[in-house]
Amino acid sequence: MTEKQGTFHWGHEALHLVLDLDDDGGPRLTHLGLPGERARRVPGASLPLVEVTAAGHGRDWSGSRLIGTALGGRLRHRAHRAARDGDWHALTVHLHDPETGLVAEVAYRSPDGIPVLRGEVTLRNEGRTTLHLESVSSLAVGCLTPRDPAAVDAADLLWADNDWLAECRWQRQPMRRTTPGVSGRVKYGHGKAGFALNGRGTWSSCGHLPMGGLTDRRTGRSWVWQVEHNGGGWRWECQEHDEAAYAALFGPTDTHHGWRHPLEPGAVFRTVPAALAFSADGGPDSAFAALTRYRRAQRRPHADHQRLPVIFNDYMNCLMGDPTTDKLLPLIDAAAEAGAEHFVIDAGWYDDGDGGWWTSVGAWEPAASRFPGEKGIHEVLDRIRQRGMVPGLWLEPEVIGVHSPMAASLPDEAFFRRDGARVTETGRHHLDLRHPAARAHLDQVVDRLVGEWGVGYLKLDHNIDPGSGTSAHPGETPGDGLLGHNRAHLDWLDGVLDRHPHLVVENCASGGMRWDDAMLSRLQLQSTSDQQNLHLYAPIAASAPTAVTPEQGAVWAYPRPEDSLDEVAFTMVNALLGRIHLSGRIPELEREARALVHEAVAVYKSLRADLPHAVPSWPLGLPAWDDPWIALAMRTPATTYLTAWRRPGTDATATLHLPHLRGTPARVDLLYPSVSRADSAWLPDTAGLSLTLPTAPSAVLLRVTPTDPGAP
Repeated sequence: MTEKQGTFHWGHEALHLVLDLDDDGGPRLTHLGLPGERARRVPGASLPLVEVTAAGHGRDWSGSRLIGTALGGRLRHRAHRAARDGDWHALTVHLHDPETGLVAEVAYRSPDGIPVLRGEVTLRNEGRTTLHLESVSSLAVGCLTPRDPAAVDAADLLWADNDWLAECRWQRQPMRRTTPGVSGRVKYGHGKAGFALNGRGTWSSCGHLPMGGLTDRRTGRSWVWQVEHNGGGWRWECQEHDEAAYAALFGPTDTHHGWRHPLEPGAVFRTVPAALAFSADGGPDSAFAALTRYRRAQRRPHADHQRLPVIFNDYMNCLMGDPTTDKLLPLIDAAAEAGAEHFVIDAGWYDDGDGGWWTSVGAWEPAASRFPGEKGIHEVLDRIRQRGMVPGLWLEPEVIGVHSPMAASLPDEAFFRRDGARVTETGRHHLDLRHPAARAHLDQVVDRLVGEWGVGYLKLDHNIDPGSGTSAHPGETPGDGLLGHNRAHLDWLDGVLDRHPHLVVENCASGGMRWDDAMLSRLQLQSTSDQQNLHLYAPIAASAPTAVTPEQGAVWAYPRPEDSLDEVAFTMVNALLGRIHLSGRIPELEREARALVHEAVAVYKSLRADLPHAVPSWPLGLPAWDDPWIALAMRTPATTYLTAWRRPGTDATATLHLPHLRGTPARVDLLYPSVSRADSAWLPDTAGLSLTLPTAPSAVLLRVTPTDPGAP
């Protein structure tokens, strides 16, 4: 980091940051982008590095200029330190408010060669009185566009709606639709229109993914960000300030989540992390590619990220929560014949058949009525191993049914409570993993299933939303209690994987209702949806790599006997550039349909070694829910894999764009299905791939390989 006349420079070859000090010592981020772009510095429109509000110390505004976190005075620069941590560059800026004694440590990190900035703030109270925090930004960047209204006019906002069965639906709208241009002699610094999204409840991605973005439709300069939090308490806003666009990312706040935190003298508070990816001219695709590389760099290492075994799960369009020994044994044989390497028994294995399992779960013992005989469920687990597969089980660890024996044996303090009463949601209580009894119970369950039963895969689900959180501790707001539980939950997961390093853990919450990078930095897979309609799954599968690396995105491939051969191929294509979650009633398939399943698994195994190194792009743009044509590409240094789906109601031919191959001669190979009548032609001058799929619905997997050895 260099320093000259109150200006600090920090970064690496892919990302450069400039901080300027105000006359009174307040630092501002005036440039974030590529090295050599200093002409793009936006000092007038920059923001303070952190915004803090507390009771009695709200936002401080002066005319139209956001002063930000004052708490009675400005946070001023005290010191800064740059360091190198392996492949990561780190910068810590120490700030101090002399009036209140509040100290803020703004920590920036960026992986070498990747244009992503990760931000996290630690507050410490060096004063004499308690500060009641109401919001703290994790990352605030005020120089996303030049200080020019025309740049805001050209900016498009990106965000992703996310609902059960309809996950990962990206939207793109001109920023001016939410932040209209205003003019006049009277200017106000607050209450101005702009765009913001908030998480809600306990699911981190209920309603929206904790992500967003901004792109210049003229130049392709783009930003994509994420809040790395496993609970519903998050917020991001992207608005105009001093004629430039800014983004501010938060964890929970008082206004939006009922979160307040007393910061007593000597106490410390740390925000949830947030990250911002940058692309100078490649559009959102390049920013998502950078975010993909960043996610790989900062997640917990695990062998599963490289092996990518094929998983059979008995739930979707199959047993649907009704497993028995008699039903499972033929499925196990069919899955093994298809090439599956893990076999997961999903929900219902603990259900004694009386219909009351929803309110009685919590002990996680197998139902004897489902697995009769001397060996019980172990007959099934042994059969899975005999067929060369790793056995897995579904588990919903954070809930205890109101009729479960665990509801009486665990103390009240082990559960979410509000106003002294246990929180009950649809017949269930929610564990508070800050309490040792709650964690001890779950550790005992996991250690029994994994250590004693030999289970190598756990699908961890979460199907209730108990609202704003828990106020289990005296004076605690529900939002603060929820944040404490969220952090304890991550710590518990770390402990599980520390004890069982080879265990593969899937993150699920009614499909994709807890889809965030806090969980995915630890767990190996993400359930992308519970959507049972193969046609509607296509846009979810194609959009999934915006929010999860391809090697972690679990996509159902669930052929049914009543499906046409085109539909069988369609559902298999859904999963071929992610993680195959094979399901469906495979033993009942006709010979040709079963051959299509076996072929898809074999093709996947031939290319899966490339996926952990590939980055995504969207040759037809990010898909809309009703788009008749959808396409997803995965690019490696040597090869581009391309899936394309044609749904009913459109022409048989589309042109897909691969700009990274412009001007490059290339060969196009049909990988799957081999019986497809697809016809393709590569047009190197326009980087267009003309593709004809004669029937609808239909889908294909293609491989595009440069024929010039020197081509990119």
